[in-house]
Amino acid sequence: MNDKQKYYITTPIYYPSDKLHIGHTYCTVATDTLARYKRLQGYDVMFLTGTDEHGQKIELKAQEAGITPKEFVDRIVEGPRGVKDLWKLMDISNDRFIRTTDDYHVKAIQKIFRRMYDNGDIYKGTYKGKYCTPCESFWTESQLKDGCCPDCGRPVVDAEEEAYFFRLSKYADKVKDLLENTDFLQPRSRVNEMVKNFIEPGLEDLCVSRTSFSWGIPVDFDPKHVVYVWLDALFNYVTALGFENDRYDDYEAWWPGINIVGKEIVRFHSIIWPAFCMSLGMPLPKHVFGHGWLLLDGGKMSKSKGNVVDPYILAEQFGVDALRFFLMRTFPFGSDGNFSNELLIQTINTDLANDLGNLLSRTTAMVGKYFGGGLPAGCGATADEKDLAGMIAQGNVVGLTMDFPEGDPTKYDCELIGAAAALRGKYEEAMEAFAPHKALDEVFKVIQRANKYIDENAPWALAKDMEANGARLAHVLYDLLEATRICGILLTPFMPGSMEKLFVQAGVDKAAQTWESAGVWGVLSDTAAVIKGENLFPRVDAQAALEKLEAAEAEARKAALPAVEFEPFTEDEVDFDTFCKSDFRAVKVKDCQPVKKSNKLLRFTLDDGTGTDRQILSGIAKWYKPEDLIGKTLVAIVNLPPRKMMGQESCGMLISAVHTEKGEEVLHLLMIDDAIPAGAKMC
Repeated sequence: MNDKQKYYITTPIYYPSDKLHIGHTYCTVATDTLARYKRLQGYDVMFLTGTDEHGQKIELKAQEAGITPKEFVDRIVEGPRGVKDLWKLMDISNDRFIRTTDDYHVKAIQKIFRRMYDNGDIYKGTYKGKYCTPCESFWTESQLKDGCCPDCGRPVVDAEEEAYFFRLSKYADKVKDLLENTDFLQPRSRVNEMVKNFIEPGLEDLCVSRTSFSWGIPVDFDPKHVVYVWLDALFNYVTALGFENDRYDDYEAWWPGINIVGKEIVRFHSIIWPAFCMSLGMPLPKHVFGHGWLLLDGGKMSKSKGNVVDPYILAEQFGVDALRFFLMRTFPFGSDGNFSNELLIQTINTDLANDLGNLLSRTTAMVGKYFGGGLPAGCGATADEKDLAGMIAQGNVVGLTMDFPEGDPTKYDCELIGAAAALRGKYEEAMEAFAPHKALDEVFKVIQRANKYIDENAPWALAKDMEANGARLAHVLYDLLEATRICGILLTPFMPGSMEKLFVQAGVDKAAQTWESAGVWGVLSDTAAVIKGENLFPRVDAQAALEKLEAAEAEARKAALPAVEFEPFTEDEVDFDTFCKSDFRAVKVKDCQPVKKSNKLLRFTLDDGTGTDRQILSGIAKWYKPEDLIGKTLVAIVNLPPRKMMGQESCGMLISAVHTEKGEEVLHLLMIDDAIPAGAKMC
């Protein structure tokens, strides 16, 4: 019998209407990090992820591709560079993977639908209102924002059809009490939004079936209906454990669990999901945590909008662990964060290369240089140091004072030991609060303190007189290895592959890699075999890396384009007011120069009629020489947010026409009559 405490955690199940992007990766890496942290603590962990594969949007996408919906989702989930491949690449340690097309899930949902119908919580009616196909969401007129979907901002369509409804309104008071008077929904800042925006205006009953498309789970007692997305999707968290099916038999062992989701689906998970559970008399989830978005150029990444970042390209160029670390280190988990390639490179160079990599490299190199790869016996932690660390780790530091004679290096030892001894408690507090970014902040405070310790003790100076200073030098290097060991343990959930290599280089055996040993100073053997291995985190040449990324992203876009002469017209309609928000202006080219170390970018200095020069970078060097453009009158959108390209700011976009000739892309800048003054508005 397994006596370990159990911990069940899930990602949302992702909608495979297209390849997943860095936003999905962010959520899955975060959930994986939390799962690995609990395993490190000794918990028996069940980690679930998967895909939500039904719905009208996928049915339409499959029709466009000329294949069945199942063939369509199979390509994205199981195919090359698909969902499962991506999670394998990103070292995701999920225990189970559910697809809502799995037979056991389909049968379970039919039973669940019937149970809710039999207990009176599902009834037949007629839906009439607004529908957003990309979001697969119904809305009332009052919920629309500027006449569009409040979630994605795209147009909605009128919808009317026979449907089954779930009595969501019946559970409004209970759900409100759950949100306001428990810690069910986190971060707490999301509670007021749910209550004020959705519950207090009046919860309407929820449409849970559709008849206008067929790609879904049939209602077995009324087959012209298919179960609508949220009832189908939300129950994955329990059908994957065997609820209402015989595929698994551990629902009672694992449920309830913790659902990690993006903030755009918090409403469904914090209002509809607990109401569903209440309807069936099930335990409610322990927590729903709604993390923020990764923004690109100030806007939410979206597969349908096409403003996404490919995690494959980033992982292949910078390494999986560096990408995992960046996602967890840089963005506060409950808030939005602005993604950029420049920020990724900066984080790798600052934290991984300069701080952690430098600490490991310098320490192992000095052990090799001064002691042949193994420290002498007796150089490890003293009894007093172990006692001090134990007191600090347990929080017994009230009244603790340490006075050192001036110049006594023991002061530096105690400061490093104190920081390392207190680390596990601070780290645990942050991780339990779903704040991995804060946990990493605490780890890197110790890493930075250890680097400072090197400078304070100047091992290279001690080594000049080994007879007099050899013992002190060995103790300094031991302290550095021990601090590295503790930090390495706590970084394992974030960078599992790299920390395995770190432990090998620092001579840390398996017994010294445990959660328990992370709270104890002096565990590392003082005669451990230390190896100066590969540089785990080499510095990144920013300009070269950005150039390479730009080329890889362009190649990926080119590979994704259909083999047509012209791009097809978009099917999305844009209302007149939205169009008018784009500010097109005539601009005069005052200067045009190539951007250093870029084969594609030209830097334009433009007169836009304001009296202040405007700089725009444009990737058109393949088609134009800079000197041929000076003096020309072009058209630009001037009210786009500034964007960094190759470390320079681009304030707007020049308008071009693009088509294909003999398989090659051809671009023509839109040039207008030079008699048109700079700043003239295009309309």
